[in-house]
Amino acid sequence: MGIFEPYRAIGYITAGVPFSVQRLGTETFVTVSVGKAFQVYNCAKLSLVLVGPQLPKKIRALASYREYTFAAYGHDIGVFKRAHQVATWSRHTAKVCLLLLFGEHILSVDVDGNVYIWAFKGMNENLSPVGHILLDSNFSPSCIMHPDTYLNKVILGCQEGPLQLWNLSTKTKLFEFKGWNSSISSCVSSPALDVVAVGCADGKIHIHNIRYDEELVTFSHSMRGSVTALSFSTDGQPLLASGSSSGVVSIWNLEKRRLQSVIRDAHDGSIISLHFFANEPVLMSSSTDNSIKMWIFDTSDGDPRLLRFRSGHSAPPLCIRFYANGRHILSAGQDRAFRLFSVVQDQQSRELSQRHVSKRAKKLKLKEEEIKLKPVIAFDVAEIRERDWCNVVTSHMDTLQAYVWRLQNFVIGEHILRPCPDNPTPVKACTISACGNFAILGTAGGWIERFNLQSGISRGSYIDQLEETNRAHDGAVVGVACDSTNTLMISAGYAGDIKVWDFKGRELKSRWEIGSSLVKISYHRLNGLLATAADDFVIRLFDVVALRMVRKFEGHSDRITDLCFSDDGKWLLSSSMDGSLRIWDIILARQVDAVYVDVSITALSLSPNMDILATTHVDQNGVYLWVNQSMFSGDSDINLYASGKEVVTVKLPSVSSGEGSEAEESNEPAIRHSESKDVPSFLPLLEQIPDLVTLSLLPKSQWQSLINLDIIKVRNKPVEPPKKPEKAPFFLPSIPSLSGEILFKPSETSAEGDRKANEDKSKITPEVPSSQFLRLLHSCSEAKNFSPFTAYIKGLSPSTLDLELRMLQIIDDNDADDDDLQDVDERQELLSIELLMDYFIHEISCRSNFEFVQALVRLFLKIHGETIRRQSVLQNKAKVLLETQCSVWQGVDKLFQGARCMLAFLSNSQF
Repeated sequence: MGIFEPYRAIGYITAGVPFSVQRLGTETFVTVSVGKAFQVYNCAKLSLVLVGPQLPKKIRALASYREYTFAAYGHDIGVFKRAHQVATWSRHTAKVCLLLLFGEHILSVDVDGNVYIWAFKGMNENLSPVGHILLDSNFSPSCIMHPDTYLNKVILGCQEGPLQLWNLSTKTKLFEFKGWNSSISSCVSSPALDVVAVGCADGKIHIHNIRYDEELVTFSHSMRGSVTALSFSTDGQPLLASGSSSGVVSIWNLEKRRLQSVIRDAHDGSIISLHFFANEPVLMSSSTDNSIKMWIFDTSDGDPRLLRFRSGHSAPPLCIRFYANGRHILSAGQDRAFRLFSVVQDQQSRELSQRHVSKRAKKLKLKEEEIKLKPVIAFDVAEIRERDWCNVVTSHMDTLQAYVWRLQNFVIGEHILRPCPDNPTPVKACTISACGNFAILGTAGGWIERFNLQSGISRGSYIDQLEETNRAHDGAVVGVACDSTNTLMISAGYAGDIKVWDFKGRELKSRWEIGSSLVKISYHRLNGLLATAADDFVIRLFDVVALRMVRKFEGHSDRITDLCFSDDGKWLLSSSMDGSLRIWDIILARQVDAVYVDVSITALSLSPNMDILATTHVDQNGVYLWVNQSMFSGDSDINLYASGKEVVTVKLPSVSSGEGSEAEESNEPAIRHSESKDVPSFLPLLEQIPDLVTLSLLPKSQWQSLINLDIIKVRNKPVEPPKKPEKAPFFLPSIPSLSGEILFKPSETSAEGDRKANEDKSKITPEVPSSQFLRLLHSCSEAKNFSPFTAYIKGLSPSTLDLELRMLQIIDDNDADDDDLQDVDERQELLSIELLMDYFIHEISCRSNFEFVQALVRLFLKIHGETIRRQSVLQNKAKVLLETQCSVWQGVDKLFQGARCMLAFLSNSQF
């Protein structure tokens, strides 16, 4: 168990498993697989509505029926009602590869040819299959479908080529189609009876009549690859969509028996599924490139256009960085895409535009991948100038120039930065100054040049006169960085030399040698520390101002892939190809935590609030999020979570955040809570921080209305009495209640019986508070636990709470003489007022629900102030309440004085 625990993975849209489409009412939903979990999207806007739990193995097949989802993983089939697994079907002895919804049954097929029939109606009583079919040993099933109007019959296709028609009720093979001497990869039923479409591995599509075993027409793909998906249109147009392993979607006209249109760059990977929506000219496709796309046929020439899509990286990301105060993550991948992922809402994730790539690719008859920029190897971002001009600069693999981006519009900028035009070399490093006005680039030839981001004009180069080549470094520039005041510029060369330059004058101020080749640097602008990673697997920290090495960290056994400082400058995080993530305490000069993951980390970034860590991994297309336990638990001691020098093995985060992964060497949950068996259940999970207060999280209008309730009543006073309606509807007679619940008026006979019973009961038992407000107050006071009472009154409206307090008022004490004072002291209202004051003393001393309790105390004193003045017992309680209130307010006021002094200091400073 470490400081950072697995949370969830983002950026996964779909995997290489055919999706399942179902319609519920007027909405259409699609269920897709994302590795070991499944996701459900609403097709109206392709918005994510549900994420399934993490399964032990990868999902190989999916089926859905209303609120049920069936997922085949390994030898088992999981049955899920929304996101909760309600049953597991285990009968297969081989991997399940196919699932088919068949009426009220599910058909499952494994690689050994076993077909099981499962009934999901009443499955809680019976988890056994209702039928079993064993296919021939030389029949390797590859697809399964149900021909329309064929009762209890399915067609199975195999890799050897033939098709077989089976009757499920009699469990007999009715007919075997010879096939076309090619492996069958897909099969689908057409709207016309007895007609099916069969896709083969040789790229041919056969439209076949299964009743007469006659072939109607054959289509052949011009692109190489097998036919992986088929779908017929059902909106009246005679169209057949076919997808191939090359990522091309072809639209065939069945009446004219020819190719109508081709979507050449539909996907970057093999097409997995195609589906025409019922009675709509909309086609949905999914691919192994981690994307789902919807195409609509509404153009004059009949060609489809892209309607909406959801996509992630189709190749592993190379660089990531938090943006917008930790709400977004910028990510650049090997798929040549530059993306923005949202940590909060997945629907806000998008790819930054590269100027009409699709149109240019179509015009030049090239693939979109050939038009896109090469993969990003380094980038930097400055949020301060987002609304003014481009605020992102990127350097690309083997590219002689750098590009700028405008994040406000999510597009590439208008300027291209070309350093050293006389002898250009690929740009290897880039950074943006703290003011957001300048971008500094370092090239593979050792050249460093500064550009203005607003105009894209060069503002000079940094040249070391001692170098024979008249450049900044003798070799490639590994990294560049600027301080927070544009005073210094730091550069690092691959040869192991670090140089400090005057930012404005571009003069060399100092230099030192590492003694080993550098691969990575990271600079923290607030504390002026520079972290370097070298080929000797040692991390060195240099004080740029003092020009000396201050820390040296050793522990990695393989190439260091990335470095990252925490926002406060106290931690340094490093990742390596040895699979370890290490956290170093800069102040204590020691390792505080280390975790080992099965897949090596290639890039990492820590959010400004230090609550979330983002990582990317080898051969993984998503971005993985980890939570900082110290930020989400009551214990602030890092040593409770840190492992020190020990390395703890941790699993990667899953797509589902509800299924938190756990460390293999520990059975503790991903996020600790401060409760234990000895702590009562009514106490909050997080302990109260000393000298601070906790707010109630209620709407501001709710507790402010308690203070201004008199003004609200006067304002809302009716102008005229209510009029009786002409035709009043019939209602059951009801009586008013303080809680707002409808209480029906009992009959007269039962009411008289209840009255007599209550009179008899009152003679025997003492009086019990009638309202729920008083019952909870008395019971919580006896149990010395006011949490239920607080939760109840927080749910009451201001007017109801005011009425409850006024019900306790002793209305006849003004006219009471000396003989009646003793009776007043024994009244139930007086006892309830005393208990209520005890409740106020307890809540104020605990500093919880602070603003709500303060408003409630003011309303209470306004109503019962005169009663407290007359009763000596209540006067003593009032003194205790006053002392408690004064002591708490003094602590809070002292805290605010410190904050005001800090703000005054900052306002007088340079900020």
